[in-house]
Amino acid sequence: MLNFSIINAHKNMTNILTLDTVAIINPIANERLTLVEPEYQSIKSLPSGQVGTVVEVYEREGEKQYLVEFSDNQGQEYAMAILKEDELLVLHYDLNVA
Repeated sequence: MLNFSIINAHKNMTNILTLDTVAIINPIANERLTLVEPEYQSIKSLPSGQVGTVVEVYEREGEKQYLVEFSDNQGQEYAMAILKEDELLVLHYDLNVA
């Protein structure tokens, strides 16, 4: 189980950028997805923890929103969604030491 207070504190210090790798914190309903491949049309939602890439950053009504692309292991895109910052966790591959 994720500790959401840690996630929220971390996110307040992080600026999500284009090409960041992110994971979704909660499932994203099918109605909010643009599904690219026909075989995925029957899914009810993307599960929490699903990993995607931020491909565009928007600001709407003073709030940042992120177009996230979800791809399989071969790089084939299967879904896209516009998500809010509190729905995402930025993933880091390197440890930054101050």
